[in-house]
Amino acid sequence: MSKKVATKTTIKIETDEISRKSFVLRLIITGILPNSIRAVANAKAICEKYLTGRYELEIIDIYQQPSLALEEQIIAIPVLIKKLPLPEERVIGDLSDTKMVLDGLNLV
Repeated sequence: MSKKVATKTTIKIETDEISRKSFVLRLIITGILPNSIRAVANAKAICEKYLTGRYELEIIDIYQQPSLALEEQIIAIPVLIKKLPLPEERVIGDLSDTKMVLDGLNLV
């Protein structure tokens, strides 16, 4: 009589969907104003900490590209826009509240 031996099965558990996605972000600023400088530093820090190797951050000064403000329908500056993955999300301000940025862009 043969005995059936259970084989060990390894199941690969996928990491959270967010951790596999690539992000396309656009930060709209106004020159070298203090809020814009803080927004750039904060955006870079957040991206490096939470999206390392999975993001593209485009920084746009509307003084140099004013038509973009109309195209993006900008009503406040600075603003960080998550273009991809959809849906597009926006966070206004200097991005100093990391939790608000992560929640606002659905990164957590």
